[in-house]
Amino acid sequence: MTNRTRTDVLLIAGFCAFLFFYGLGQFGLIGADEPRYAQVAREMLERHDWITPVLGGNAWLEKPPLYYWQAMLAYSVFGVSDVAARVPAALDATLLVIAVYLFFRRFRRGVEVDAALITASCAGVIGYAHAASMDMALAAAFGVGMLAWWAWRESGKRIYLAVFYFCMALGMLAKGPVAPFLAAAVIVVFALAASEFRIVARTLWLPGILLFCAIALPWYVAVQMRNPQFFREFILLHNLARFSSNLYHHPEPFWYYLPVTALAFVPWTVFVVAAFVESVRTWWGKRKSVSAEADFELQFGLFVCSWLAVTVTFFSISQSKLPGYILPAIPAGALLLADYLRRHLAEEKREPVSKGLALLHALVAAAPIVPSLLIAYVVAQHRLPAGRPTLVALVVAFVLCAGIASTLVSRLRLRMLRFVTLIPVVLSVAAVLKLGATSIDQQLSTRPLAVEIAGLETHQLPLAVYGVSREMEFGLTFYRNQTAVRYEWGGIPAEEHLLVAPATWKVNVAKETAGRRVLLLGHYEPQNVDYYWVSASGAKP
Repeated sequence: MTNRTRTDVLLIAGFCAFLFFYGLGQFGLIGADEPRYAQVAREMLERHDWITPVLGGNAWLEKPPLYYWQAMLAYSVFGVSDVAARVPAALDATLLVIAVYLFFRRFRRGVEVDAALITASCAGVIGYAHAASMDMALAAAFGVGMLAWWAWRESGKRIYLAVFYFCMALGMLAKGPVAPFLAAAVIVVFALAASEFRIVARTLWLPGILLFCAIALPWYVAVQMRNPQFFREFILLHNLARFSSNLYHHPEPFWYYLPVTALAFVPWTVFVVAAFVESVRTWWGKRKSVSAEADFELQFGLFVCSWLAVTVTFFSISQSKLPGYILPAIPAGALLLADYLRRHLAEEKREPVSKGLALLHALVAAAPIVPSLLIAYVVAQHRLPAGRPTLVALVVAFVLCAGIASTLVSRLRLRMLRFVTLIPVVLSVAAVLKLGATSIDQQLSTRPLAVEIAGLETHQLPLAVYGVSREMEFGLTFYRNQTAVRYEWGGIPAEEHLLVAPATWKVNVAKETAGRRVLLLGHYEPQNVDYYWVSASGAKP
C-alpha cells in the first residue's frame, strides 16, 4: 500500500466513522418506521425465522427482508438496542462510499477521494446512515450496481456486469422490484440519449439474469408459500397501489422531490446543479457524436445525468411520496460533481470559479450551521429563537460563508472545494450531536418515557395506548418489547395494565376505564402525555 493510498484510506475511514457511526445512540429511535422495523427484526430473531417478517406476533409483509437480516446479525453481535438497529444503515453508507472511491480510482483517477467524501457528506446520506430503515440499503445496492454497470460499459469485463446483477438482486431484497425497474429505466433512457440502442440488449446477459434470480427469488418464493397473502399485500398494495394511489396517505405535489433532492445534496447542491447543467449542455452540443465508442468522457456525464433525472422523475410520478424514497438519486449527484471537478481542475488556470457560483455555494454550505447550533430550540419550539442565540449562530455562518467564498475565488479555487466545504459539515454534525441530542431524545423519541415508566414497575405490565401518535405506539413497542394495544380500537386489556395517553385526554380516559381503579403514575412533560396504572376488569374499586 502506497503512502497516497494509506492516506486515502485513513481519511475516508475517519470521515465515515464520524459521519455515520459516531453518535448512533445519542438519541433514541424516532418516527414510526425506525422502532417498527427494529422490532420486526427483533421478533424474527427471537423466533429464529429468517423468512416471515413479524410484528406483534403477526406477519408484517410490507417490506422485503434485507434490512431485517442485517439488523438480526447486528443484534446477534451487539445485543438488541437502538444502536444495533442503526448499524446496518451506517455500514451500507460506508460500503457505498468505498465503492465510489474504488470506481473513481479505477476509471476516473485524480478525484477519487473527493468523490468518496462528497458522497459521504451529502445531507441525505448522513441522515439516512443514522436511520433504522430500508432506504440506505436500497441506495447502496442501487448505487454500487449502477457503478458496476458503467464499469462493464467502459471496460467490457463481464465481472462488472455480474456485480450489477448481484446488486440489483440485493436491491430487490432491500425494497422490492423498484431496484431492477429503476435500473432498467436509467439504462434505457441513457441508451436513447446516446443513440446506442444495442447496449440494452447487451445488458440482458443470461448468466447475470440467472444470478439475479438465484439471489432474489428464493425468499420471495419461500415467503409466498408460508404466507399466501404476501403477493396481494406486498406487490399489489405496498408497491403498485402505493405508487399509483394515495392509499397510505403520503400525498405531495408533483414537484415535491425538487426541494427534497436539493436539501439532500446540501452542502453540494449548487455545484451539483452546475455540473448537471454543464453535462446536459455539453451533450446537447455534441449529441450527434455522443455514441462514438471512444467518447466515454461525454457518455459518463450523460449516464449519471440519466440516473439522476430518471430517479427524481420516477418518484415524482408516484402518488405516495416520502423523503427517503429519493435516496438512490444522491450518489448520482455526487458522481456528477466529482467528474465536474476532475475536468475543471485541469482547466482551472484558464477558467477561474465564477464569483456568483462561489458565493451561492458558500451560502448553501454555511447555512446548515444555523439550525444545527440552535437544534435544541428548533426541536422543542419548532422555530429559531429570537435574540442572542440566533445572532451568534448567524455570525458563525457568516464567517464560514466568507471563508468559503474567498477561498474559492482566490488562487486556490476548486482545489480547496472539498476542504472548505467539509468544515461546516463536520461542525454541523458535531453541533447536532452535542447540543441537540438530549432535546431530540426527549421530544422525538419514546426512549426516555419508556425508561421513566420502567423505573416505577416491580414487574412489566401489559401496555395500552389511547390517543397517542403511531410514533409513540411503535416506540413504546420497541423499548418495552411488547405490543401496545389501542383503546380506540377496542383493545382494552381485561387484566391490569399500563396506559399512556395525552395529558389533555383525562376525561376520555376516565370514561373508558369506568368501573376500574385508575392511578396516575406520572406525567412526561416533553411530549405532554400521562401514564396510568389501570386495574383488572372486575376488580374491586
